[in-house]
Amino acid sequence: MSTALSLRRISRMSSNGWDRLFKSESMVRAGLQPFEIVHQSGIHSVRHYLPLTEESITVGDDTLPVSKKRNAIPLVLIAPLAVNMYVYDLLPERSFVRYLMAQGFDVYLIDWGKPTRKQAGLTLENYIKEFLPACLNAVREHSGSKKLNLQGWSMGGGMALAYTALFKDENINKVVTYGTPIDGHANGAIGQQYKRLAHLLKSARINFRKVPAKLLYTPGWANVIGFKLLDPVGSLKGYWNLISQLHDREFVAQHANQAAFIDSLEAYPGGALRDWFASIWLENETAHGHFKVGKAVANFKDITCPVLGIAGKSDNLANVACCKPITKVVGSENSEFFIGPGGHIGIMSGKESPNTIWAKTVSWLNS
Repeated sequence: MSTALSLRRISRMSSNGWDRLFKSESMVRAGLQPFEIVHQSGIHSVRHYLPLTEESITVGDDTLPVSKKRNAIPLVLIAPLAVNMYVYDLLPERSFVRYLMAQGFDVYLIDWGKPTRKQAGLTLENYIKEFLPACLNAVREHSGSKKLNLQGWSMGGGMALAYTALFKDENINKVVTYGTPIDGHANGAIGQQYKRLAHLLKSARINFRKVPAKLLYTPGWANVIGFKLLDPVGSLKGYWNLISQLHDREFVAQHANQAAFIDSLEAYPGGALRDWFASIWLENETAHGHFKVGKAVANFKDITCPVLGIAGKSDNLANVACCKPITKVVGSENSEFFIGPGGHIGIMSGKESPNTIWAKTVSWLNS
């Protein structure tokens, strides 16, 4: 490399590094797709993404024509708790919602908002029995369609399954889950640790479900740290890749957008976190096909609509073995399991997702 090229590379690295450290907001292009709020109750809301006006959109390095054929059944994206909505519209050229709309779907997104300590007592019963039905009713009223398709990522997929089973809602057309744990104890070493913890608590006659919700309220900053500690190698690798690619403006911008999502996680209401941890990771209820919702029980065999479960090949938070039993626990005669590239976030917004996971989702929903 010539001296002139080396100097230009150093100059780009300095400029990009400065902007990434001190002007990162100028690099963020997440959350730009226009939407309207069609339902608001307390801190949660339902977004309806406005139709695309372009004839084609950019997806990665490719161009995708915007379909003139519209799917008659709205698609409702159910977010997990504690995430911000950037992940659904991470970059204009890597936007899940834009991709779905270009494929002809009318897209709604449930945003659970920003819980504070005032909401620490909210439980999964509140979300599954009260909030989610209200959100889905709002979508039905706004769209004019009784039938709905549901897509849930992580805990959002668990909510979709529990709702569909509990209410036996015949107007749920299809359900797609991304990275949703079913057999928590099959989740590698961490799953085995949870299994041992469950035995210890049982031996000590400690009922985790009786832990006060306020004690389990987890602020956003703690969730950021916890998420990174669950995959410390991946977190360090991300920063190393940033340093090694500091000369590449586009790479640095993508890193800034990813960080805008990961570093801005929201709080967990203590009650909901307690319920999820108990059902999935300690008691492992879903591996046996049911899920406690307050005093009620959602039996997954009551889910008769088609179900597609998707897992990330390198997902450390909900691995393939953990997600795969979905086809065994639901009552649907048409259930399918698909393994795509990426980790827990990568399955939603990774570079390879459009041509694999997103494409599979669209083809399956249209089948």
